[in-house]
Amino acid sequence: MREAAAAEIYAAGRGPAERVAEAWWSDAELSQLLSGPKPEVTVGLAVQRETFSKIRAAHGVSRLAEVPSDQDAEEFELHFSNGLSLDILTSRAPGGEGTIARYLGKFGEGVQQVEFRCSSVDRATEILKEKFGVAAVYPETRAGADGTRINFFLVAVPGGGKVLIELYESAGKPHQK
Repeated sequence: MREAAAAEIYAAGRGPAERVAEAWWSDAELSQLLSGPKPEVTVGLAVQRETFSKIRAAHGVSRLAEVPSDQDAEEFELHFSNGLSLDILTSRAPGGEGTIARYLGKFGEGVQQVEFRCSSVDRATEILKEKFGVAAVYPETRAGADGTRINFFLVAVPGGGKVLIELYESAGKPHQK
């Protein structure tokens, strides 16, 4: 039942991101940076603190990601046998002004972001801006969870809506985002 639920959540997040990224694979350098057209993708699910605690306990997860103190998030990853990864996120300050708190206040629990592993966030950011007209949320790549380097892109999805895509660059550790 958990695998089926994870697959449904994953598909709900990855689908819109795939429609956005489809054009990106036409650029050979960007495609290579993102391991496209079959990138390593994690879907970020924002949940209330109570839900976060329940999911964490149900999956026996003891380790939380090390998130920079200036970011309003606690998180851990879940990996499933079918190759799906979910990043479970909650706010450090529910009802506050942080990104996750604002998302939860506006939309409730749900897919908040889709994360693409990237070999150079800086270069991918340049290509997205120059060739695709996609601006990064932050002017510069910043520190992310567990020593990663990250930036975000709020991108219109063909057919309507938007998706928040996070590009993350590994800190040289095994895949722990």
